[in-house]
Amino acid sequence: MGASTSAPTVSVVNTATSRPECPVHKQESKGQQALLEASAGKKGECPVQHNPSKAECPAQHSSGPQYAGECPASVYLQESIMTDDIDPTNMMPPPNQRPAPDQPFPLSTDREISHIPRAGKDDECWVYPSPQMFWNAMLRKGWRWKEEGLNPEDMSSIIRIHNANNEEAWMEVLKWEALHARECGEPKLKSFGGKAQDFSPRARFRSWLGYQLPFDRHDWIVDRCGKDVRYVIDYYDGGSVDPNTHRFALLDVRPALDSWGACWDRMKVFWWRKSLELGFDKSSESKA
Repeated sequence: MGASTSAPTVSVVNTATSRPECPVHKQESKGQQALLEASAGKKGECPVQHNPSKAECPAQHSSGPQYAGECPASVYLQESIMTDDIDPTNMMPPPNQRPAPDQPFPLSTDREISHIPRAGKDDECWVYPSPQMFWNAMLRKGWRWKEEGLNPEDMSSIIRIHNANNEEAWMEVLKWEALHARECGEPKLKSFGGKAQDFSPRARFRSWLGYQLPFDRHDWIVDRCGKDVRYVIDYYDGGSVDPNTHRFALLDVRPALDSWGACWDRMKVFWWRKSLELGFDKSSESKA
């Protein structure tokens, strides 16, 4: 389905001051461009690690200071693997808001509340990672900041891009869910996970035709009033970042072909699109 034309405004948790708009357009700074490439994943990896090898919240208590959004039982730079701490809804460890040992500058721990309702939570929406959490996630993937020229605004811009892409993906999901508005008027996001290296059949077929492969893939599970529906989201490189919407990715969002209902939805939408492309408007003919 087509991309949404406007990015919804998101509210901020514990934000002391407003930040300037994203300065990225056709001339990103060296550090920001490098971070964009790293977050996009030159090898098709998601910027936030969905299957980390280290968890930030082991059961031992730390005597150090606590940080906003962080598990109170975390141990600084714990090396052990605690699989029980992984959140099954997003395949992420507990929030790590602590600065890295050699971090060159402080980063905000403010987290923005999305417009994506969370299943199983009354009147609650998903919360995006803070710049500090994103930095720590990149370090877990092996990224080394000393090789790039970075500043705090680069991280803030990356977060705005990340959040805008997720908001756009949810708006695309809602377009599909509109086909079932009578069945469920309030769909919610139940869980999600990254599958950057697991290309969808559609993406592989497009690559055989000469098109680029997506740099990332997410699978979202949407709660349609008690019924789980899986969506596949392929992220393609869209060029320079739009300074107004903070978008740079082209999204291909559709229900997975794992049920007859999803197949029927895909066929209906395919027919509607082709009808418009061919100039066939059944409603206008009936009026004539």
